[in-house]
Amino acid sequence: MRKSFVFILVLVIIASVFTGCGSKEEKSSLEDGVYQVTFTTDSSMFRINESLNDKATLTVKDGKMSVHITLVSKSILNLYPGKAEDAKKDNAKLLEPTEDEVTYSDGFKETVYGFDVPVKEIGVEFDLALIGKKGTWYDHKVSVSDPVKLG
Repeated sequence: MRKSFVFILVLVIIASVFTGCGSKEEKSSLEDGVYQVTFTTDSSMFRINESLNDKATLTVKDGKMSVHITLVSKSILNLYPGKAEDAKKDNAKLLEPTEDEVTYSDGFKETVYGFDVPVKEIGVEFDLALIGKKGTWYDHKVSVSDPVKLG
């Protein structure tokens, strides 16, 4: 009886190690709605507009997530969810910009580009390529974190 108990206990421990039980925070799926999130990039040249303090708007609808990011200017012409090499292909679906108005702390208003970027997971870094006015694609790593439901 004791050997059986020890054997079962060992199996449970081994199973928990291989499935990651207790070693990693599980990803939670967000309910449909609008959230404020932190948008982080690997570049000081590609970032959220300073008037927004690294915050963006995440929309969840039917389990699909999209983050709207407002950038610092109109210098980035398109984004691509993936690598630059794939963005260059003829059938690549590029993300088109929106025109977003921002208001700075001194009251100055400016129109800059924004983009709606698909998001697969919260808190997980993903590839996002960009092309600017010079016509060169660049690879970047970005992430979305800290969702706070709005409304």
